[in-house]
Amino acid sequence: MTNIVDNKKMYSEEVELNAMKGMPCLVMNILATIAAIVAFVFGVIMIDADGNSTVGVVLTVVGAIYGFIVGPMVFPGFRVIKPNEALVLTLFGRYIGTLKGEGFYWVNPFCVGVNPAANVNAQQGMSLKQSFSIGENQTKGQIIRESKKLSLKAMTLSNEKQKINDQLGNPIIIGIVVIWKIINTAKAVFNVDNYKEYLSIQCDSALRNIVRLYPYDTAGHDNEKSLRGSSLEVAEKLRDEIQSKVEVAGLEITEARITHLSYSEEIAAAMLQRQQASAIIDARQMIVEGAVGMVEMALERLNEKEIVKLDEERKAAMVSNLLVVLCGNKDAQPIVNSGSIY
Repeated sequence: MTNIVDNKKMYSEEVELNAMKGMPCLVMNILATIAAIVAFVFGVIMIDADGNSTVGVVLTVVGAIYGFIVGPMVFPGFRVIKPNEALVLTLFGRYIGTLKGEGFYWVNPFCVGVNPAANVNAQQGMSLKQSFSIGENQTKGQIIRESKKLSLKAMTLSNEKQKINDQLGNPIIIGIVVIWKIINTAKAVFNVDNYKEYLSIQCDSALRNIVRLYPYDTAGHDNEKSLRGSSLEVAEKLRDEIQSKVEVAGLEITEARITHLSYSEEIAAAMLQRQQASAIIDARQMIVEGAVGMVEMALERLNEKEIVKLDEERKAAMVSNLLVVLCGNKDAQPIVNSGSIY
């Protein structure tokens, strides 16, 4: 049990590999290979001249070993790393380090680059290429060989839109975009099978968990939070939720934002009517509050300046007329009353 835990700890810690500069090694190997071939030729000539020449045998053997075996085996060890790229290397199945930093390097030629996501992409690319039909203006596609290098750049993940129930049980259509990057290559390669697929699945799971905590919209309550009204807070919680799930894969979530938010088709029309009714009610409520305040102010002014003395019945008639004028949808038409209200 202890060995398993130690191995997990070792693979979770990224080790930066200090590789040799590639250009000096390349020049030395080329010169050594040429010298070995020349020695092999001279050795063969010396053996032909003198069958018992020990020097000739040594030159032939050494030249053949290095010129035809060792020299060519050195060339696969040269690796080119571009900016914001990394290469996770294993030697006979054991993780030895990650090659970072742009440049030309030489490593052990028996080292193998590991990138599980590249294998999946290569298989997908092969199936796509094999399914292409060849037309008159089409050329036969070549199978794409995915690189074993890991990109350390900030990348974007845009999952498909999902249908999820909000806090009130209403089905909504929502889509998100996630900005992410690799910060620990050892975790990304060894702790999960495919870090890209793992991230996509965790984004879907986190999105469902967060959406169920909020309603799509609120009915005018300022303190209640919703998906539409509190988009920044929802995005922050979504980012934290995804980050907690992908920590094991060595990924960092820079940003997570909602890109699409709407009601599902089966309830979109009903919810539109509900929003329109809510807006009409709010508008009517505001109109009535304003009208009552204006009527109250009119009565107070009439009493203060003693323009006219109104009994309760006349006050009621005046209030009724003012409310009709102020709250009506259409302009009021005045009617001249030449008689008495009694």
